[in-house]
Amino acid sequence: MDMDFSPEDLAFQKEVHAFLDDKLNARLREGAANTPSVFTEPDITREWQAILAEKGWLATSWPVEDGGPGWTPTQKYIFEKECAIAGAPSLPILGLRLVGPVICHFGTPEQKARFLPRIISGEDYWCQGYSEPGAGSDLAAVKTRAERVGDKYIVNGSKIWTTHAHHANWIFALVRTDPSVQKQRGISFLLIPMEQPGVSVSPIVTMANDHEVNATFFDNAETPADNLIGEEGQGWTIAKFLLENERGGSCAAPALLAKLDRIERWAREEASGTNGSMIHDPNISQRLARLRLEAQAFEVTELRILAELAKGRPAGPQTSLVKLTSSNLRQQIDELAVDLFGYDGLQLPVTRPLYGNEAPEFVGSRAAQLAMPAYLNGRAYTIFGGSDEVQKTIIAKQVLGL
Repeated sequence: MDMDFSPEDLAFQKEVHAFLDDKLNARLREGAANTPSVFTEPDITREWQAILAEKGWLATSWPVEDGGPGWTPTQKYIFEKECAIAGAPSLPILGLRLVGPVICHFGTPEQKARFLPRIISGEDYWCQGYSEPGAGSDLAAVKTRAERVGDKYIVNGSKIWTTHAHHANWIFALVRTDPSVQKQRGISFLLIPMEQPGVSVSPIVTMANDHEVNATFFDNAETPADNLIGEEGQGWTIAKFLLENERGGSCAAPALLAKLDRIERWAREEASGTNGSMIHDPNISQRLARLRLEAQAFEVTELRILAELAKGRPAGPQTSLVKLTSSNLRQQIDELAVDLFGYDGLQLPVTRPLYGNEAPEFVGSRAAQLAMPAYLNGRAYTIFGGSDEVQKTIIAKQVLGL
């Protein structure tokens, strides 16, 4: 693998850097910096999405004919790294990175024409209906039923942990259309409008005091039969395709390294009370150095996968390695931030969001105020998108051949 950028890639890097300098305003930077979650609030993401859409720099994993920018894997990596360094907000991944590629790959021309432009424009905001109270890691056990009646499906059941369902007007869901066959073969992938009497959303407030996730209930909810993606019974195949995009569809290392840079800066500013700043505390400095080395090694792994993608090879099961490593590194980095700030890092502000005119008052630095909410929110990293145990099993079977 050639680790050097080509002259064309270096020119693209300069273009991205100049674009971010010009378009990433103070409000967007504040919203991104003061969000203790992987999911930025919709008011920030939609503003940033509109800017990128106007530039033609959205949907980076979509084919050009479906609205993607036509970037190489290296260009995508450069863009995400520059965004991480600049402190850009995250984007609505449920639409752009999850259901969007599914529609590109499995959708009919009519479905593409209907849904893809509205994902790019932000007119449609999506949530994901996978997990259920009795079907989390065992996703094939979903019981939410969709029955074909004429030219529509009638949906009954429930989903849980539906991130941003309270903001969404569409949900993509795994539903059981045939209970008489093997459980994986009886699942279908269905698009369901949220704004109808048969759909209700109940908030779940996490221990981080965030309202990100919800319980979603379907009571004779309806959706046109045309909103079935692929064929009936193809849902399990589509679900695995989507999960590969979720687990390895972006470049995680640049964001991890950017946060470590911020923690190092905070450590140089935070007084230790005994020996100057916290950067001189051996516990902090050694952990910071170790995590930086691990994140740099992880970045090389991601670059190796990108090199394979550039050759036209599928992402495959190695995305589980990316998911497993990035999730655990994220949690260790968040834990380091809490330990760095000590008692100041034990704050848990009850008001959200933590930016704008309504932001709560805080003791000490804003970085300290964000440390504990980010740590608590991040406990979900090793669960969502497939738990650590699931990823280890995939790696053992499909990568190591055990």
